[in-house]
Amino acid sequence: MFAFFYNTVILLSAAAEHGAKPGTWAKFTEFYDTYLNYPGFELWKFVNLAIFVGLMVYLVKKPLSEAFKTKRDAIRAELIKAEEEKQSALKQLTSAEAKLAGLENEKAAVLKKAREEAEAEKRRLAEQADLDVKKLQEQTGGELSRLQKQTLSQLRRFSAEESVRLAEEKLRARIDTAKDAQLVKSGIASIGGLN
Repeated sequence: MFAFFYNTVILLSAAAEHGAKPGTWAKFTEFYDTYLNYPGFELWKFVNLAIFVGLMVYLVKKPLSEAFKTKRDAIRAELIKAEEEKQSALKQLTSAEAKLAGLENEKAAVLKKAREEAEAEKRRLAEQADLDVKKLQEQTGGELSRLQKQTLSQLRRFSAEESVRLAEEKLRARIDTAKDAQLVKSGIASIGGLN
């Protein structure tokens, strides 16, 4: 394409040279060769590239713009969804933090109530233990009193039996057959004699 442009410029310059001042064409070709046709920096390459890029942009602009618009809308929808999810997460976070603070208060209340109940239970158990001790003391006192009376009764019975046994032994030791006969006679006489 640039070749066409270059040839057009040369033809126009050749035509202009015939009717122009002498040396004008030489100045143009010198300027062109010095600045525009510099080896490695040929201007025609850049112009050709610009035309190609412009043509590609023109041809691809509509499908690409639709694709970009679709992509932009999808990204916008994702951003909106992400913002909604962020707001939802923030609400859940504040709700969780409120619950956590409530749990701390509830934990403190439960611990306080548990301590109070433990103290009340401790007092109740102490009172119950005191009552049980008093009851046991009363039962023990009653039992000791009963055992004491029973033991005293047994001791009296034993003492009486021993006294009788000892008296009997003493009497047997003192009584011989003559005294025995005399006692029998006196016993019979006291009841009224022999009929």
